Amino acid sequence: MHMEDINDRNQEFFDLIKDKNLLWEYVESMDEETAARLSQPSSEAIQIMHRDIAEKLGGLPPQYFGITITTNRESLSKLLASAMMSGYFLRQAEERMALEQQFSIAQSDRDELQ
Repeated sequence: MHMEDINDRNQEFFDLIKDKNLLWEYVESMDEETAARLSQPSSEAIQIMHRDIAEKLGGLPPQYFGITITTNRESLSKLLASAMMSGYFLRQAEERMALEQQFSIAQSDRDELQ
């Protein structure tokens, strides 16, 4: 298979996603400022993801051990996919927590008015 064939197939795949995926269309329609804001994880999420990846790779403290990890492409892609899914989950959890806090504040304000 030639590189041109691979590039054509990749382009066809992304065109198909673009044509049939409303989420993809929505993400593409975002302005740069919104996309940048949504792409920035909180410090709490970074700490959780760091701990999660460290546990998956082995929890030896790097200040005391010279750690080298060797893996294959498939295992690395699984690790990256897992980290991405954790990030998406944590982002949704943060949004839910913020909504619950706002709802709680609104509820307590309404209770005080009664």
